[in-house]
Amino acid sequence: MTTILIIDDDADIRYTLREICELSGWQTVEAATGRQGVAKFEQVRPDLVLVDYHMPEMDGILTVKELRRRSRQVPIIVLTVDERQEIADAFLNAGASDFALKPVKAPDLISRLKVHLRLAKVYADNEGEVYTVKGINRATLKLVTDYLKTCSTAVTIGEISQNISLAYPTVHRYLMYLLDQGEVEVEVDYGKVGRPKNKYVLREK
Repeated sequence: MTTILIIDDDADIRYTLREICELSGWQTVEAATGRQGVAKFEQVRPDLVLVDYHMPEMDGILTVKELRRRSRQVPIIVLTVDERQEIADAFLNAGASDFALKPVKAPDLISRLKVHLRLAKVYADNEGEVYTVKGINRATLKLVTDYLKTCSTAVTIGEISQNISLAYPTVHRYLMYLLDQGEVEVEVDYGKVGRPKNKYVLREK
């Protein structure tokens, strides 16, 4: 059975996450601090980890770094109310796989966890390097590029996020990487009202 490790100092949130996971048929293991979480990780070797950002003594970033030292492949999803891209980049650099915003919405979280469990399973036997560069996971990168291949027109980050069940900051990070690599192009949609929107499309080869 799939095991989810929940690391959060808030007992009510742990209860909510446990209920959501058990509703999906996944068993859970819980920890109230980062240190407890790392210890539980070594004992249980879960299939996926949910980590809170704001925790005393050992915050989410330090916890993610410690978990990543112990496994390069287990998905780590960060729970946060902070949507700033610089926070997302710090977590991705530390080894996080993705994010889920608080307050948690069960359908969104379940969809996100299913995506990462599937990616982990597909790449479990991959003997190559999991990451292309710091903060860029090969499996997630392929998910983003495969989706862009299906798009006949340029799409926004929000559209990509919604359709592949990755958090907006995660998609943004991967698109910036693809831009830097010359794999995608930006089209500015000025529209009729509101601010212009950046849309992204794979560069023709």
